[in-house]
Amino acid sequence: MTSNEPPIARQPVSHRPRLRIAAVAAVVTAVVAAALTAGIVPRVSGEAALQSRTLVAQVPAVSTVNPKAASAAQDITLPADVQAYQDAAIHARVSGYLRQWYVDIGAQVKAGQLLAEIDAPEVSDQLRQARADEATAAANYALARTTADRWKDLQITHSVAQQETDQKVADMAAKGALLASARSNTARLAQLASYTQIRAPFDGVITARNVDAGALIDAGSAPAQGRELFHISAGSRLRVYVQVPQGVSAAVRPGVKGWLTLPQAPGERYPATVTRTAGAIDTVTRSLRVELDVDSQGGRILPGAYAEVHIEPEAGRPGLDLPASTLMFPAGGPSVAIVGQDGKIAIRRIALGRDFGSHVEVLSGLTTSDRVIVNPGDGLTSGTTVRVVPARPAAGQGGAT
Repeated sequence: MTSNEPPIARQPVSHRPRLRIAAVAAVVTAVVAAALTAGIVPRVSGEAALQSRTLVAQVPAVSTVNPKAASAAQDITLPADVQAYQDAAIHARVSGYLRQWYVDIGAQVKAGQLLAEIDAPEVSDQLRQARADEATAAANYALARTTADRWKDLQITHSVAQQETDQKVADMAAKGALLASARSNTARLAQLASYTQIRAPFDGVITARNVDAGALIDAGSAPAQGRELFHISAGSRLRVYVQVPQGVSAAVRPGVKGWLTLPQAPGERYPATVTRTAGAIDTVTRSLRVELDVDSQGGRILPGAYAEVHIEPEAGRPGLDLPASTLMFPAGGPSVAIVGQDGKIAIRRIALGRDFGSHVEVLSGLTTSDRVIVNPGDGLTSGTTVRVVPARPAAGQGGAT
């Protein structure tokens, strides 16, 4: 190549590839940064939230209830035994054959009404003999008295000896005693003969008839003797007997009102009144026998029926009502756990009153503003910090928070 050759022309250099590479690098960097941000930030945030929830979960959650005023009246429901105000089994006093009966079961009878007649000829014969003996004794006494009177007159004139007069007077007294004995025997047999007529002892209803005409009747009421002829009950007024537990017996006294319910009449209430109590606690059942009076309501309540009695004695000093699920029973006595304003637990002793079953009466140790923990666990101790969560109040309990 010689120096006379013309110079080669140079092409201009382009910067576009470099710019493209830089743009791609910037985009990649931004994507990587965004990915790192999207992965790290939520993780850090989640760890913080998890730590926060863990701290909250470490604080025990409890629900509380506020005590409310207890009712002054308490409904005591007890099984009852309904009995007739008067009830009697009618037995025979003389032996014989049943001549005829005049009333059957369900019959309303009046006091003294004839129910049946017994044929007892032996008693009639004994009565006739007794009357004859009485007549003989009366005649002998009349003769002895006349003789004694005559001898007394003769004694005045000293016509007879004093000894003979005394004998006549003594014979008159002996004959008078025999006459009195004969009259007593006659009256006894007459009364016995009247027992051949079976009569109602009081107004009532015949609940049983156990004999028919012609049946042999044995006198007496012992099991080995005669069976009962009739059974009679006075049903217009009834006695109701219940056994009241010792814990509430002091509040049940004559005059306390109540009502009666029957299985065959659900929803119906029959008024009753406490009329008397036994006045002593049964040593076996530790209960007080109480009697109430109730009207038979025209026969809707029958003697011998099973019933439930509801009595509402008033408490002398009603306390606060609290669910039984709030109670704790440590060695020191019944207690409850209270949540203070600072969220810490305080164990407080209480004095219990009436037991309503699912809830109890608290006589002292609480106020209506206290927040009492429901179902306190064994791990809750005084000074423990807790958090209160809402809870639905159960029926009959105070308002829960």
